[in-house]
Amino acid sequence: MASRLNPYITFAGDARQAMEFYKDVFGGTLVLNTYGEFGQKDTPMADKIMHGMLEAPNGFTLMGADTPTDDHRAGNNISVSLSGDDDAELRGYWEKLSDGATVTVPLDKQMWGDVFGMCTDRFGITWMVNIAGQAG
Repeated sequence: MASRLNPYITFAGDARQAMEFYKDVFGGTLVLNTYGEFGQKDTPMADKIMHGMLEAPNGFTLMGADTPTDDHRAGNNISVSLSGDDDAELRGYWEKLSDGATVTVPLDKQMWGDVFGMCTDRFGITWMVNIAGQAG
């Protein structure tokens, strides 16, 4: 799989509706995973979207999720996602992006089985790097 770069939008509880709307707009395949599917079954977030991905037939990719905090404000709800399975390439991007950044999630294996990290670079842009299927 080639590496991809796409927007990642966080929502204040209506990610399912928003992502279904974008599917109606762009077409394609929409996959939605809830927090409950990843170990948070008995929480208020159980039915909320932990990760959604729309892949449109024209090559557009849009990702989104419900924010698990009350820190949702218009303007701080879009990040940039880098994902793929090329470990060396994506780790190289991570090293450069995280240099001088605030790392909120260290690049490490996550509960869904991929290696993932998140940081806010020195310009205030939040980046998410996901390396598919890595042993960590």
